[in-house]
Amino acid sequence: MSYNIKVTKTTQSKVSQIDFDNITMGFNFSDHMFICDYENGAWQNPRIEPLALIPTHPAAMALHYGQAIFEGMKATKGQDGTPLLFRPDENAKRLNFSADRMGMPQFPEDLFVEALKQFTAVEKDWIPTKEGSALYLRPFMYADEPFIGMRAATSFKFIIMGSPAGPFFSKKIKLYAEKKYVRAVNGGTGEAKAAGNYAAAIRPTELAKSKGYDQVLWLDAQDFEYIQEVGTMNIFFKIDGKFITPDLSGSILAGITRMSVISLLKDKGFEVTERPIKLSEIKEASASGTLEEAFGAGTAVGIAMIEEIGNEDFTLRLPDENPVSNMINDTLNAIKVQKEEDKFGWIVEAK
Repeated sequence: MSYNIKVTKTTQSKVSQIDFDNITMGFNFSDHMFICDYENGAWQNPRIEPLALIPTHPAAMALHYGQAIFEGMKATKGQDGTPLLFRPDENAKRLNFSADRMGMPQFPEDLFVEALKQFTAVEKDWIPTKEGSALYLRPFMYADEPFIGMRAATSFKFIIMGSPAGPFFSKKIKLYAEKKYVRAVNGGTGEAKAAGNYAAAIRPTELAKSKGYDQVLWLDAQDFEYIQEVGTMNIFFKIDGKFITPDLSGSILAGITRMSVISLLKDKGFEVTERPIKLSEIKEASASGTLEEAFGAGTAVGIAMIEEIGNEDFTLRLPDENPVSNMINDTLNAIKVQKEEDKFGWIVEAK
């Protein structure tokens, strides 16, 4: 389907105020936003306009009942300066998976991709070119109907905004194995990108940081034994030359970086198994010397090398060398800026 997206550009860009050599994601925002309204059972009036505050009724249902979801992705530039997106079709599918779980309307996937392409083309000057940097894109949907009552809302907004970002973690990270708080349970919303998932993670993450760790290693809600995710990332372990990662059991987010890493590892000849992983298994591998590498994988962070896992009861130190993790990180970054062949067809030009 062809969509007529109205574009109104700002007359006063802020891009010249940004030091692209020193940028932190989420503090600066690009000049424009894409907006589309859901009213009377249909999405309508897709438009790109200057970034501005949005009038919100204090009874907007997202504020009271949490009907809010989001996606995260990054735009880069190719060697010829063309703006590029990484697997936006997968983000479109996952947004609608989240929408279904949260009782929200589906957003047309072709409009999702087209909006991202046009938005990124408009904001191309906001895309950093420094290695490891990108324009972080945040598509999100929330219920804006003013109503106090427990039911699905009938009006929503879908918005895309951008924030230039440098490399997320410049060093290896330490994980706190959390055994009080939980991220998600089977049958809950853990496999959706619901805003409330992240709100529930803030307090335990702050506690972990106060103890000298960088992120939380989330465990299952019943026995605190099975590994789920790390912070806002999926996690991979290399044990005795083979890779394992928790399977998508109903409480783990289907990360787009995760699925890309699995494809890259297999393409490089590594065996990758998706299955339940006990924390005790990782402890045993560490004790026997077969735990060779571990890393987190996510859109915002890319690949984050792990140097330590622990809590008050134990400490596991990972090996200093991360040859495969670094190779995967370098390969992903190279594909995203067209320095390396995109044999998988992941890159979409934003023209």
